[in-house]
Amino acid sequence: MSGYSKGPHDLGGGCHAWLLPDGGWGESNTGLVRGAGVSLLVDTLYDLPHTAEMLDAYRPLTVGHPIRTLVNTHSDGDHWFGNQLVAGPDVEIVASEAAAELMTPRAVSEMASLHNRRDRVGRFIHSVGGRFDLSGITATPPTRTFAGELDLDVGGREVRLVQVGPAHTPGDVLVHVPDAKVVYTGDIVFVGGAPLVWAGPVSRCIAACDRILDLDLTAIVPGHGPLTDKDGVRLVRDYLAFVEVEATKRFEEGLSVEQAVASMDLGRFAAMSEQGRIAANVLNVYEELDPDRPRADRLEQFSRIAAFELGEQA
Repeated sequence: MSGYSKGPHDLGGGCHAWLLPDGGWGESNTGLVRGAGVSLLVDTLYDLPHTAEMLDAYRPLTVGHPIRTLVNTHSDGDHWFGNQLVAGPDVEIVASEAAAELMTPRAVSEMASLHNRRDRVGRFIHSVGGRFDLSGITATPPTRTFAGELDLDVGGREVRLVQVGPAHTPGDVLVHVPDAKVVYTGDIVFVGGAPLVWAGPVSRCIAACDRILDLDLTAIVPGHGPLTDKDGVRLVRDYLAFVEVEATKRFEEGLSVEQAVASMDLGRFAAMSEQGRIAANVLNVYEELDPDRPRADRLEQFSRIAAFELGEQA
């Protein structure tokens, strides 16, 4: 995915977005909401160098409006591993309870270990994430958690947090700024790349897209990729609905996950990058349809994606 610029983008109404092209694995976006004398930051990045670069770029906007709140939209490392560069006695870090449970030192070490593997997963991770340096990261979890919805006051303006997970992950949160008509979606929305369902079920990802579509918006900041509008959200929703229907059909026909993935014609969704995510998404549908099937862990999910992307057998 290309065609958009790295760096801060002014969304109007005191809202900004930091975009990291090309929006692939680890290349996530952040947001900044300014109120009277303070700012709220939406997410940090996958490593310390990228987070430091992002914070430096925001600095002209945060002079006189220091960051006093950091919201992590979910528990994937590319949205919180840089938290330590923002944390401090005057900064409140907020996430859903379900996300916070996964934002641990173990999560940092496990992700770093994937980068160091010498097998198929390691080769894949290196091919898509070699630009990132996971050294020096100190797990810096939330200092405030919530479930459901939470309204924050950011210098006299309302920022509404809406938990829509479990969906992409167990604890996804939308960050909605009603007066600016802006929403930061986290990884509920990918633009350019295929959506990814780690936790699911897929139906909840679809419902989260519907929640976004119901909002009055002028700007939508996805977790990855360029700024979008409701048509971009509808494309994500349509992809997820397609996967749910086609995977269910193949499950009922008795096909294995591997057979189901191999037999799918992605049609209008074939232009999306990160096509290997279909392997994890179909697996998620099968797990939902068969409660007795053991739930795959992140390593198995990555292994299936890697096999697809590298043209190997899962």
